[in-house]
Amino acid sequence: MSTYLRPKVTGARIFFTVCLAEEGSDLLTHEVAALRQAVAVTKAERPFGIAAWVVLPDHMHCVWQMPSGDRDYGTRWRLIKSRFSMDLPIGPLRQSHVRRQERGIWQRRFWEHHLRDERDFANHVNYCHVDPVKHGFVAQPEDWPFSSVHRA
Repeated sequence: MSTYLRPKVTGARIFFTVCLAEEGSDLLTHEVAALRQAVAVTKAERPFGIAAWVVLPDHMHCVWQMPSGDRDYGTRWRLIKSRFSMDLPIGPLRQSHVRRQERGIWQRRFWEHHLRDERDFANHVNYCHVDPVKHGFVAQPEDWPFSSVHRA
């Protein structure tokens, strides 16, 4: 089993990429209300700040501000993923999914990057906002409905 060495920094700002198991799926945008609900319930139980978030059809990027004294973003992602998946049809399952009681919807891991400074933070917030343009979904960030760019 893999051992992940995560920084022991509390209150950090972190950039995440979280993907569905099925590349090319449109599940996240099709079920965006369920995703928003999963995030809201988790955020109410285990607070964190959201500096940026973009939901694309098969993956999402976000920048979180963890609370002072807290670095447990792994539990938050587990809760968000499981809450989102609970009422959805089960995806294609491998034996490893069955053993772990997973639904086969998400990639098991997520990518994270602890932001080093204000420039790194600004670059990753911008990345969230321009990613729909990069993927060819829209011509400008403001045209994508599933983005925090509308809050900026």
